[in-house]
Amino acid sequence: MSLFRISRTFLGSPLSVVEARRFVTAMLSGWPEAEDAELIVSELATNAVRHSESGRFGGRFTVSIQAEADRLWLGVLDEGGPRSPRAFPHHVDGEDGRGLMLVTELSAGWGVTGDDKGRIVWAVLELLPQPVVWQ
Repeated sequence: MSLFRISRTFLGSPLSVVEARRFVTAMLSGWPEAEDAELIVSELATNAVRHSESGRFGGRFTVSIQAEADRLWLGVLDEGGPRSPRAFPHHVDGEDGRGLMLVTELSAGWGVTGDDKGRIVWAVLELLPQPVVWQ
């Protein structure tokens, strides 16, 4: 059972990645996982703009957040493209794949669902137990 689920769609431009980060920060204000979630969504949104049809003129991507009792699911829906996202080891030259290595390090897991017509790249953060406050 999810505690909440929310999504927002953005224009497929680099400036929208900043807006996607702000969206995550606003929705998770006060959560210990907010900073990691912001970094993960930033990487996934950047990949959507740079490597999928979402980055073309008029393209869009959607950021979704779903909180459950023990985990936080983050997803970026893009408009597909010829290559599927994959992470590369740190020693690879260039920028491609390094962002997904960061996602790998920050998350409990990530994956891709969909195809060249549209896909969701998602990551899961395990939620830290919250202390009980007695009043």
